[in-house]
Amino acid sequence: MAQQVQGVVARAKGEPVRIETIVVPDPGPGEAVVQVQACGVCHTDLHYREGGINDDFPFLLGHEAAGVVESVGEGVTDVAPGDYVILNWRAVCGQCRACKRGRPQYCFDTHNAKQKMTLTDGTELSPALGIGAFAEKTLVAAGQCTKVDPAASPAAAGLLGCGVMAGIGAAINTGNVGRGDSVAVIGCGGVGNAAVVGARLAGAAKIIAVDIDDKKLETAKSLGATHTVNSRSADPIEAVRELTDGNGADVVIEAVGRPETYEQAFYARDLAGTVVLVGVPTPDMRIDLPLLDVFGRGGALKSSWYGDCLPSRDFPMLIDLYQQGRLDLDAFVTETIELADVEKAFERMHHGDVLRSVVVF
Repeated sequence: MAQQVQGVVARAKGEPVRIETIVVPDPGPGEAVVQVQACGVCHTDLHYREGGINDDFPFLLGHEAAGVVESVGEGVTDVAPGDYVILNWRAVCGQCRACKRGRPQYCFDTHNAKQKMTLTDGTELSPALGIGAFAEKTLVAAGQCTKVDPAASPAAAGLLGCGVMAGIGAAINTGNVGRGDSVAVIGCGGVGNAAVVGARLAGAAKIIAVDIDDKKLETAKSLGATHTVNSRSADPIEAVRELTDGNGADVVIEAVGRPETYEQAFYARDLAGTVVLVGVPTPDMRIDLPLLDVFGRGGALKSSWYGDCLPSRDFPMLIDLYQQGRLDLDAFVTETIELADVEKAFERMHHGDVLRSVVVF
């Protein structure tokens, strides 16, 4: 029997979000209904509200979440009612060419629930990243549920569902940061600071945080950055080179998603070094680099989508590190809020003093 719950909906581009009654259908084949316990307020949700992703309004926002499986549909065997899960937005298909080549983290046919959640008048909702977790319950594809240790705090665990995983994965999975490497991270919001943490976990010897906000740089230092550079007052390329014996960093992670910061990352890396783009650009952005420099500097230019993670592999491993005290996920939870405070949380994003506001149910 379908259920009615409260959720945060963006009705039109740029309009303040509002709490509405959402109709959640019973799970069909391959689907699960999850009782949401916590959901982080990610910048991607604001992009949806602003029409920066697409115009499939109205959106049911929220995607960075943890909760408990309430019910499952026909054919679901990987999760069962009562399982504590982190929601992910890449349900691996197991059948596409990437999966068959043993690279499921690059799955080309990830999927979402086939049924739609709706408003009470029948209007179909577009769930953010196929999840829609700013709601007391949500309907997802069962493959979007990743079981983890139920002792982990939902407010912290849910952050692996997007931003923290994207940053850690950009360092460990995409950038292949190794022991003794030098790493520069440009942009120290939630994703950038997670990249700092990832570089530290991987054993980097030098981690240089670059941002225009001293408060963000202080946070980066508390999370493991060995050096900081305020690029408002110093040339970040020269500063990174100076801190790496004039060479540039082995790995530079760009967590802003702008042409000017990408160019800084390109020239702040060492010869044969790696640039990782994890910041999300807008469709109109372009870069202009001398092709001879691309050739002559060697190395690798990579983009990192969801930290190149495989949720079934990475989420439980990172939760284990969290439980062991080796990964401070709690440090990313700036504040816990109620569902009605999501719009205020969007406003706080612009102040630079929030890594994550987290809705707790």
